[in-house]
Amino acid sequence: MAVIVKICGITNEPDARVAVEAGADAVGFVFCPASPRCVSLETAGRVSRKLPSFIVRVGVFVNPPGELVMTAMRECRLNMLQFHGDEPPEYCLKFGLMSMKAFRVKDAASLEGVTEYATDAWLLDAFAPDRAGGTGSTFNWDLAREAQRHGRPIFLAGGLTPENVAEAIRKVQPFGVDVSSGVEASPGRKDHAKVKAFIAAAKAA
Repeated sequence: MAVIVKICGITNEPDARVAVEAGADAVGFVFCPASPRCVSLETAGRVSRKLPSFIVRVGVFVNPPGELVMTAMRECRLNMLQFHGDEPPEYCLKFGLMSMKAFRVKDAASLEGVTEYATDAWLLDAFAPDRAGGTGSTFNWDLAREAQRHGRPIFLAGGLTPENVAEAIRKVQPFGVDVSSGVEASPGRKDHAKVKAFIAAAKAA
């Protein structure tokens, strides 16, 4: 089975269209004001309505108020919630939608609490002291392989590019890969050639 590919940080319709045409399985809308990839509910909703029904629409949040999550689910037709902050396990499960908890991996100790989260998947990202995601940095992929022993689908993120994604997939064999900054022309704007190259490399790995 081919790896699932998620293109995150979508802020506009042309970028979403290219991702879909290139074979992406999921797109991510970031609803965190501190992120350069933050998108308004109105824009995300407009883009979401243009996507084919088979594309998974993921809402990305960092310590959000519940009201924001509920509104985004409704207005942006989300299929999955991704939590990137300090949300407790029960919070991630309370919305009745598929969910994924992100962990910022610095070392083996970063993964000690993963089994507390009974979300549908775990996303492993690189640790950066000043950012919750979109760091553009990789981490020790051996730790990602270790996390897979716990039986949850793993999405690998952090510093993935068209050049290294095939190696990452061969080494970790994750359920999915997630990319944002690695296929950008500038924060929040995708490089369409990189998007196509990334998806092609991931699907061929």
